[in-house]
Amino acid sequence: MRSQREFRGFSSQAIDFYVELTQNNNKGWFENHKDTFETHVLAPARAFVLEMGERLRDIAPGIHADPRVNRSLFRIQRDIRFSSDKSPYKTHLGIWMWEGEGRRMERSGFYFHLEPPFLMLGAGMREFPKPVLEAYRSAVVDREWGAALKDAVRSVISKTSYMVGGRRYKRVPRGFDPDHPNAELLLHNGLTVHTECPIPPEFYSEKLPDYCFVRFIEMKPVHQWLVRLLETMDA
Repeated sequence: MRSQREFRGFSSQAIDFYVELTQNNNKGWFENHKDTFETHVLAPARAFVLEMGERLRDIAPGIHADPRVNRSLFRIQRDIRFSSDKSPYKTHLGIWMWEGEGRRMERSGFYFHLEPPFLMLGAGMREFPKPVLEAYRSAVVDREWGAALKDAVRSVISKTSYMVGGRRYKRVPRGFDPDHPNAELLLHNGLTVHTECPIPPEFYSEKLPDYCFVRFIEMKPVHQWLVRLLETMDA
């Protein structure tokens, strides 16, 4: 008999929930559909985190896959304190599994983002804390580290549909050579690789972790470069 914690796939009700939430983003609607959210989104998401974490330990031994909200599961409530958009709820499901000790958003990891009609998978760090940004820039222009990073990025984007994210600046930061071979990577304040596609058939079955794992393996070189960088800072 299969455990109740085993992942069996998401249902079409999970898709319907987010489609309808986009059209009814208010507390009254959400409260009336909270049971659907908990049954068809949260419950399978928790099972997915546990199973995906087991898979990822094969390529990321220090992975944290914690099925609690505000750990691997991002909360559905939006922080609207400083936003002109006062919609109270996020219209997507975000799942984050990070590697290494320390604050979860200050580590590299693997990301799952459902926003009907698309599924996005990614790896890396969305935004570097200041000490990491400084170490990253020094590594980018280092002969050995810079070459390894360039190889890692190339190995990922050479595969169909992968993109690099994290570029923020228009100019190379002061003190760095704008003609450096890795100058483009100096324009980043984060480094991610990701792929996006229409929601695949695997989403509705126990095959979804396999589908994600194949793509996470392909994104692994950039993740591992970042993990190494962070480990040198922790040493």
